Amino acid sequence: PLEHEIERLGKGLGVLTIIICALVASVGLLRGSPLIEIFMLGVALAVAAVPEALPAVITIALALGLKRMAARNALVRRLMSVETLGSTSVICTDKTGTLTRGEMTVRRIYMKGRTIEVTGAGYEPEGAFLIDGEPIDIPDHDLSSLLKAGMLCNNAHLLHEDGRWKILGDPTEGALLVLGAKAGIFRDELEKACERIDEIPFSSERKMMTTLNRCENGVYAYTKGACEVVLSCCRWILVSGGQKLLDERMRKEILEASEKMAEDALRVLAISYKRVEGDGDVEKDMVFLGLFGMIDPPRDEVKGSIATCRDAGIKTIMITGDHALTARAIATELGMLGKGRVITGSELDRMGKDEFDEIVEDVRVYARVSPLHKLRVIDAFKRRGHIVAMTGDGVNDAPALKKADVGISMGVRGTDVAKEASDIVLTDDNFASIVAAVEEGRTIFRNIKSFFTYGLSCHIGEILLVLFAFLFLDGLIREKGFPLLAVQILWINLLTDGLPPIALSAERPGPDVMREHPRVKKEGIFTRRVLFYGVVVGLLVALQGVFIFNIADPLKAQTMVF
Repeated sequence: PLEHEIERLGKGLGVLTIIICALVASVGLLRGSPLIEIFMLGVALAVAAVPEALPAVITIALALGLKRMAARNALVRRLMSVETLGSTSVICTDKTGTLTRGEMTVRRIYMKGRTIEVTGAGYEPEGAFLIDGEPIDIPDHDLSSLLKAGMLCNNAHLLHEDGRWKILGDPTEGALLVLGAKAGIFRDELEKACERIDEIPFSSERKMMTTLNRCENGVYAYTKGACEVVLSCCRWILVSGGQKLLDERMRKEILEASEKMAEDALRVLAISYKRVEGDGDVEKDMVFLGLFGMIDPPRDEVKGSIATCRDAGIKTIMITGDHALTARAIATELGMLGKGRVITGSELDRMGKDEFDEIVEDVRVYARVSPLHKLRVIDAFKRRGHIVAMTGDGVNDAPALKKADVGISMGVRGTDVAKEASDIVLTDDNFASIVAAVEEGRTIFRNIKSFFTYGLSCHIGEILLVLFAFLFLDGLIREKGFPLLAVQILWINLLTDGLPPIALSAERPGPDVMREHPRVKKEGIFTRRVLFYGVVVGLLVALQGVFIFNIADPLKAQTMVF
């Protein structure tokens, strides 16, 4: 928006300069003033009408804001995006790792119709497996099969460095490695016995991942993903003593268990496997093993940041691939949902453009969505006049990051493609850093407006002083000359457009900067308020100059006005 405002302002000042020069030249010629004096004064007034320091002030303000944002974990790749973020009225954000800590811990397991609770937190491989509060022995053969499947269908690594356990890779996959380690099972040992020979990677469209592993008794496919997707690939279910045909009643029980976990704000992953024989579809007629329910607690500071956005008139929208119930529970806990709606990607697919435009202002959570849905959300908000910021971390998020007014990528878990497509990179993947960047953006625009109000009053004062003298003080001009010489006007410009505006550009955020609603898209620097203060103060300066010029000694008049 700032680029458009500067362009519009430049055109307006150009027209104003031409009018001033024409007016001064016309009046001077009619009065019979020397042509060289009229020319010099016209040029000086034209220079006075233009805020020459504006480009430098804008650049300095943006650069200082960029430095402050870097200190608050937001790296700016495109300078002008700083101000654009300050104008943002909608922030569309991922859930995992941005609103939440991104530290997954498996809390609940569902298999063979029973629920197993898991203790422990974080990445420490310490904890117990409980049924009805009583510890169970590990390895239970079927439970071990479930844990091993989750660890083999996995690309993360559990590392122990400097006395601490940490995850290298996706936190969701890391949680499965930690869970297995709690049972004394480690992936390195598993892969020696079951070597991976192929992989069908996870994607937002498929919502599942499959690996092929060669074990001692054959080749097996292991799949993990969204419950409803994995369940649709299964024909059998693991039960005590073997496998059983998966009937509708069992499918309903599994989906109910998944929904119960989601209602408790757990992220749900389903696991299945099959023995591969021949060249058929490896993700068909699989054996359902069970469900993992993982907790990813919200970041402590995010709830306050969302409240700040609400006070600032900014809509916060959650966009996630998780189950709608999980997303609803997290959004409610963070204070995002309110009276807003939750819709899924499949519901969005069934909506037409006009129907979606009618409800987009009411939706606060989008669940089970793909990157393509992000593009629809951006388009809908843009059609309603909003300035949209969008977060993303994957390769498929790049189009949405480009489409948004401000694209924000994740510095920790984001891909290089997402970072290249974005305007801002968060070094800590934290939503609070986005809010801090919005605050800096608003401060920058406020500082630019302050400089323009200050500069406008100075320039208008000079112009009105000379015009008043031309129009009403012809006798005094003949006696004392012009109120200001061309060189004096240029010297005043040098003083007023030098250090003072640079000082204004360095102003820190005020306490009320995040209590104002976002400025409307068409509002620019040159507002009625700026014009009012500029004209009123400039008029006072001009009247004072006319008064002094009128009463001063002819030999000292120009010096006293100056």
